[in-house]
Amino acid sequence: MKNILVTGGTGFIGSNLTLELQSRYPGAFIVVIDDFRGSSFKNLLGFKGEVLAFDVAQRDWLKVLEDREFDAIFHLASITDTTILDEKKMIFDNVEGFRNVLELALETKADVVYASSAGAYGSQDTPMKEEDAGKPNNVYGFSKWVMDQLAESYSGKLKIVGLRYFNVFGPRESFKGSAASMIYQLAQQMLAGRRPRIFKWGDQRRDFIYAKDVVEATITAHQAKRNTVLNVGTGQATSFNEVIEALNEALGAHLEPDYFDNPYDFYQNFTQADMTRTKKEISFQAKFTTREGILDYVRNYLLPSRQAETSPTA
Repeated sequence: MKNILVTGGTGFIGSNLTLELQSRYPGAFIVVIDDFRGSSFKNLLGFKGEVLAFDVAQRDWLKVLEDREFDAIFHLASITDTTILDEKKMIFDNVEGFRNVLELALETKADVVYASSAGAYGSQDTPMKEEDAGKPNNVYGFSKWVMDQLAESYSGKLKIVGLRYFNVFGPRESFKGSAASMIYQLAQQMLAGRRPRIFKWGDQRRDFIYAKDVVEATITAHQAKRNTVLNVGTGQATSFNEVIEALNEALGAHLEPDYFDNPYDFYQNFTQADMTRTKKEISFQAKFTTREGILDYVRNYLLPSRQAETSPTA
């Protein structure tokens, strides 16, 4: 890959991906497009490529890049806050942004890897297989499902790989605010000495996957030999009670959960990726268990950051 475009490249997953691409392909020219909603320039400190401040759902940025050529496009720009209920905005931004990316890819003959979501599955109580999608609980999940169908309509013209990210957590997510992972939000509560607040009774289970593994899967997906949609998770479901146990271990704390009623009727109580197809297509398997990811995240990122903030010389 000599010329790479990353949409949403200052966001949580996008910034981790961009910096890793820069590290792995030092001779590549990388262009990032982002409108900086839910992100910050601070996520890309050390980046040496080009940054364009545009909303990919609009078409003005296409003219800026009309004479460029790209080998690969990683499309991560999206509204990711699942509590946003404005259906027109969610569908327009996520779907039309993707359509613009696909049109650019057609012109440049670039391969496309894009972020889909486990939200496309909706409520299921068994490990989720790619063919089980299509019954989302909310408009965010529906927008990702529509994107998957749009990708299918271009499949005879481009190489396109969709990645259904499960519950991602890790460095550079703080700028997402309330849309940051529950692991991040619970860690912040506990770092402040407060009991972590979770829905009754903490037995909801999610396939939490560490950002470092997600970046690895995303880069590896570019090497897929055919068009496909793949799950990106650990293949294991972890309860919120287990998450708090791991956070206590990482922090050396003993804070008990503070349980409260769940106000959301569209909440996914269970997610778990069936990783069979992903292992077959791109030979990907997460290196971090959820517990190991939490320990690395807290000890190497969140604790040092909090200590820097509270230092007298900060």
